[in-house]
Amino acid sequence: MAYGPDPDGTGNGGTMAALIWIGTAVSLAGLAGLVGCILAALKARRAGLDDAAMRARLQRLVAWNMGALGLSVLGLMLVVVGLFLG
Repeated sequence: MAYGPDPDGTGNGGTMAALIWIGTAVSLAGLAGLVGCILAALKARRAGLDDAAMRARLQRLVAWNMGALGLSVLGLMLVVVGLFLG
C-alpha cells in the first residue's frame, strides 16, 4: 500500500494520506492532554491538600481526562478510516 499523491489514479490517495496525518496529529494532541492530566494529578498529590480540596481538583481533572481520551480516540478513528479507505 503506497501513501502519497494518488498512486493508482483513483483520486483519493492524497486525501486518505492527509486523513491519516490529521488523525495522527489529533491523537498526539489527545496524548499530550492525557500526559498533562497525569502531571496535574501528581502536582495535586504533592501539594498536600486536604481531602475536600483534593477531591474537587481531581473531579475537574476527570473532565479534562475524558476530553483528552475522547480526542485521542477520535484521532485513532481517523487514522483507521484513512487506512481502510486508502
